[in-house]
Amino acid sequence: MSLSKLVGYLILVIFVLVAVAFLTLLERKILGYIQIRKGPNKVGFMGLLQPFADAVKLFTKEQTFPTMSNFIPYYLSPVFSLFVGLLVWLVMPYEIGLISFNMSILFFLCCTSLGVYSTMGAGWASNSKYALLGCLRAVAQTISYEVSLALILLSMLFLIGGFDLSLFTNFQRYMWFMVFAFPLGLLWFASCLAETNRTPFDFAEGESELVSGFNTEYSSGGFALIFMAEYASILFMSVLFAIIFLGGSLINILFYFKAMFISFCFVWVRGTLPRFRYDKLMYLAWKSFLPVALNYAIFYMGLKIMLEVFLM
Repeated sequence: MSLSKLVGYLILVIFVLVAVAFLTLLERKILGYIQIRKGPNKVGFMGLLQPFADAVKLFTKEQTFPTMSNFIPYYLSPVFSLFVGLLVWLVMPYEIGLISFNMSILFFLCCTSLGVYSTMGAGWASNSKYALLGCLRAVAQTISYEVSLALILLSMLFLIGGFDLSLFTNFQRYMWFMVFAFPLGLLWFASCLAETNRTPFDFAEGESELVSGFNTEYSSGGFALIFMAEYASILFMSVLFAIIFLGGSLINILFYFKAMFISFCFVWVRGTLPRFRYDKLMYLAWKSFLPVALNYAIFYMGLKIMLEVFLM
């Protein structure tokens, strides 16, 4: 990799981390207004410096380790989690010569599958029954919803005929896929909520049953890294939703408003919906999402074949 690409990726990482910081502030502000209160408004102008104050507080606190924990996986899981959360940003079609993937969708699926291992390592290595239960739930949930994510992507791949994310920009010049495949867009959004362990699918962090879920034993820096990885993946899923279903190029300012709206929807759902029951979550994945996504995949495959036959 050339030096310019390495510097470009480092700048990208810094921007993602700053975006994560302000996404947490946005979430706290929106939840505040939903619950008829102010949210952070003391540190800096209207609370703008609150995320940085939180970061300083978390990273300067004393790092504790449970005596019975398996130290190396316990210590490395949050780091690996954030690493995967930042690595997946490479797939974006930046159009400024950063990194161009021909197989970016496959790389995205590989990275989302890797995210399971960090959760599993964190929960198991903590040697706490709550953390273990939380990580088992998270692993089962993530694997279940990855199936529907992959099938929805497959439907889209039949339409664009390639694995490169930049193809979505070319194919949506005149009409968004959100119009053409509205139910799939809703399915994708719900699957993204489940994949990122967000309300109403936040069973891995069910504080009413599991204290805090798989991150029960983490404090200070370790907790901050898990937190940052979660919000980086929310931000990534928002941008990916905008690319796949709302079209637009990454060099267009309107694209970022679309991505911001999807991020807002993540928070809006959190402020509105109660948590699912766990068996309902699994029922939804295997009995509802999977058949619908599979039927749409077969439908779009047939549509593509018919179009090719007629245009020959």
